[in-house]
Amino acid sequence: MSYRYIIAFTFIIGVCVILDLYTWHGLKRTLEPKIFNFFKWFIPISTLLFFFGFIANIYRSGQGIYNANYLLNIVVGFTFGIFLAKLLIATPFLLEDLFRYGKFVVQKISNWKSNGQVSLDGRRVFVRNLALTLAAIPFTGTLYAITRGKYNFQVVHKKLTFKDLPESFKGFKIVQFTDFHAGSFDDYDQVKKGLSLINEQNPDLVVFTGDLVNNRAEECLPYVSDLANIKSKYGKFSIMGNHDYGEYMPFATEEDKIANKELLRKIYVDSDFKLLSNESIAIEKDNQKIHLLGVENWGNPPFPQYGDLNAASQGLADSDFKILLSHDPDHWELETRHFSTPIHLTLSGHTHGAQFGIDIPNWKWSPVKYRYKRWLGHYEHENKHLYISKGFGFLGFPGRIGMSPEIVVFELEKG
Repeated sequence: MSYRYIIAFTFIIGVCVILDLYTWHGLKRTLEPKIFNFFKWFIPISTLLFFFGFIANIYRSGQGIYNANYLLNIVVGFTFGIFLAKLLIATPFLLEDLFRYGKFVVQKISNWKSNGQVSLDGRRVFVRNLALTLAAIPFTGTLYAITRGKYNFQVVHKKLTFKDLPESFKGFKIVQFTDFHAGSFDDYDQVKKGLSLINEQNPDLVVFTGDLVNNRAEECLPYVSDLANIKSKYGKFSIMGNHDYGEYMPFATEEDKIANKELLRKIYVDSDFKLLSNESIAIEKDNQKIHLLGVENWGNPPFPQYGDLNAASQGLADSDFKILLSHDPDHWELETRHFSTPIHLTLSGHTHGAQFGIDIPNWKWSPVKYRYKRWLGHYEHENKHLYISKGFGFLGFPGRIGMSPEIVVFELEKG
């Protein structure tokens, strides 16, 4: 383990210990002894469970086990929810302490004394009740996220209208799914159920927009037959996402890293997906064509920029109808929408909607919006369209709150 990881791990331990002590101190002054005795043990045990899950996952990875374990996912997700709850418990106590100590300083400086002040004990009880109420929100939300939320697959239908769509492709149905992250799954039957939704849409075309795995191609081996069972009248196509290059975990040798990439390509072949690597392919229907372009990952650093839009669009005319598969939406923001050859529609993923947020008609919010200008749903600029899916799988936190996994069904219209 490098010094960078040791320093980061030490910092995280320090933050957790300080948070535990502060939460413990705040509750001690307001709870009955019997109730406090429960929290006294529950708080440090939850932190120990979190580190147990973290270390166990590192150990399993070192043993060559790249797929998630249900129990470990529950432990990590549950204890992460407790961490958020402790943050919300500590915040009102901290604000109150800042107020009290600030007032103390003012009194000392000005010799000011006020009458009829609210007693310290009464205020503390109110703050405690507020803190525990706030803490219940992420705690209960996390329980849902790690058990049901992450497999609550949704089918999103979207009609897109283009004035220059070839007549034969009116009503053409494209199904997109993205960010599979095979190594995160802990329930094979639920994944199979989610994939089965694709065939139920009777798609003309199926596209996958990157991040098939977390780190290792072996993660996807249990799902090859299910991916192969996906049916499409005009083919199944895919691209690479930033996680598919195997750059987030070390390989013993460079040859091992190359072998991992080759295995990923073989998985696509075995599952009957055509991998597009900075290239295009024509989809023909009734003697008319649309062009499907696929680029390798192109994102803002530190994400890799392997995508080559010039190579992918080589030989295509401005009048050709083009759909681009590009994993990272920053590619559309920074290059595609200004590209010399117009790209009618770009399909992306990558953001996951942060796996946490609100997505309701006319309003969507997630903390990921502060990182990506375009982060979820449909965007348009000068008749060039971008759609960002919130993804099929999950990564890091083993759950989803308010950002359900999805497949997206596009129906092309001419108008």
